[in-house]
Amino acid sequence: MEQLAPYACLTHQSLGRKFKEPDHPYRSPFQRDRDRIIHSSAFRRLEYKTQVFVNHEGDYYRTRLTHTLEVAQIARTIARALRINEDLTEAIALSHDLGHPPFGHSGEHVLDRLLGKFGGFEHNLHTLRVVDWIENRYPDFRGLNLTFEVREAIGKHTKRPDHESVQEFQKTPFSSLESQVADMADSIAYNSHDLDDGVTSEILTWDGLKEVGLWREEDEKIPQNQSKWPPNIRKYQIIRKIINRQVSDLLEETQKNLPQYQISTVEEVR
Repeated sequence: MEQLAPYACLTHQSLGRKFKEPDHPYRSPFQRDRDRIIHSSAFRRLEYKTQVFVNHEGDYYRTRLTHTLEVAQIARTIARALRINEDLTEAIALSHDLGHPPFGHSGEHVLDRLLGKFGGFEHNLHTLRVVDWIENRYPDFRGLNLTFEVREAIGKHTKRPDHESVQEFQKTPFSSLESQVADMADSIAYNSHDLDDGVTSEILTWDGLKEVGLWREEDEKIPQNQSKWPPNIRKYQIIRKIINRQVSDLLEETQKNLPQYQISTVEEVR
């Protein structure tokens, strides 16, 4: 395996768990975090939570679960190319929406209004609540007892950084590069795949998408001799090229910025 970059989060440098546990003989702490997340009840419940279209609208629309898997795949690709900790990046990506309510952001807005006198609702704060308390499967503690680095990524993603539950993560302005990669992978996934589902639903039209620069540019690159592809084939080819273009651009810019700003340690990333 290629050596990790100096700005990667190394397993042996993890700030650990709230509750001490013995090391596993062949799984790293971040691998164990990933496995705990995948086996959690909250992860399974993502199957019926809305991404854009509610679950019963059709078999081919993304749910919050399939979106999460796509985020993890993109995040792992970027992490491997940057030589940062792939296991940590994957665990963060898989956990990022565990606290998301049903019915997408509309559900979040309604819950926030209804819970106003109790402090409101924000899905990242609820994700932290899920992994720290609501999941209950161990005899000695509540929650999944994830490593600090995964919990920090969740806590720093909130839009309410002054909330008391995330103050332990506010000692530094930024989280790890692994956390930032998972966040960017989320944006790349939903920006691209919402287009895919929108075209499938016919809410978005081919003529309307000509106004979207990335879509138009990639559509125009399709050779003339392939212009008679079936619409679904043409759509998938455009979507995959949009994803590849965004990932490639992220990698190229990051690989330029890291030496330009002399980033060579995790502390300098933070």
